Amino acid sequence: MVTSSREGAVPGAAAVPPYWEEAKAELMKRDRIMKKLIPQIGDLHLVGHDDPFTTLARSIVKQQVTAKAADAAWQTLRQALPRFTPSAVVKAGAGQLAACGLSKRKTEYILDLADHFKAKKVHASQWDQMDDEAVIAELVQIRGITRWTAEMFLIFNLLRPNVLPLDDPGLIQGISQNYFSGEPVSRSDAREVAANWEPYRTVATWYLWRSLDPDPVK
Repeated sequence: MVTSSREGAVPGAAAVPPYWEEAKAELMKRDRIMKKLIPQIGDLHLVGHDDPFTTLARSIVKQQVTAKAADAAWQTLRQALPRFTPSAVVKAGAGQLAACGLSKRKTEYILDLADHFKAKKVHASQWDQMDDEAVIAELVQIRGITRWTAEMFLIFNLLRPNVLPLDDPGLIQGISQNYFSGEPVSRSDAREVAANWEPYRTVATWYLWRSLDPDPVK
């Protein structure tokens, strides 16, 4: 199972991103692998996460652990803090977060994230109007938020259509298996393949994720 943060759902369960159908048509027209792959996946599509703070906190919990372990830790955390807001997290403090099974470092990261949101050190209300690199630059100032984490946020919260997360192992594996017969793939190789996907690199990436794991990761 691919352990990167990603989801899919049947249409009707959640809104389809507005660019999705056009992107599918364009990718199938331009790319022979996408022409074969997209119909195989069926009606699944990218599903967004509504709340920026929750999305980022969950991404921190998921870092460097299996999907199963991450989901268990996240469920424990949400049960302890049903109202998951920056203020509630700050009030809970390190002790309660650690009691949910989080490491010392992840506890520190989530508290720092909560502090950034509570003190308005980030401009969450403006992210919709900011370009991708500007959002990434702001997010990586928060402890525990890497470029990969920020790119997952662009995909799953802001639903940006043209993100290429080159640090994502699932993307690299998907390109290797689908375009290079399983041979090792460099970042340069990945960029060359993805040049044909613009301006819908998010969509192509999502289909490669699904080619590795057809079941949506929750």
